[in-house]
Amino acid sequence: MPFKYKKLRGRIVELYGTQEKFAEEIGISTTTMSKKMKCKSGFSQADMRKWADKLYIKTTEYGEYFFN
Repeated sequence: MPFKYKKLRGRIVELYGTQEKFAEEIGISTTTMSKKMKCKSGFSQADMRKWADKLYIKTTEYGEYFFN
């Protein structure tokens, strides 16, 4: 079963308004962002660190955001 990323989406919208604005902030295309959020492309450890830094997610919370 693929991940849903509901909490991650909520945090992105809460802090950046849209996924598109967040994609711009972290320097990826909206296509890449969409693929990651739809489980068509995975998250590397570097991705998780970068996203977590911009979204103020603690390492202890990674499971809640990246593995649900």
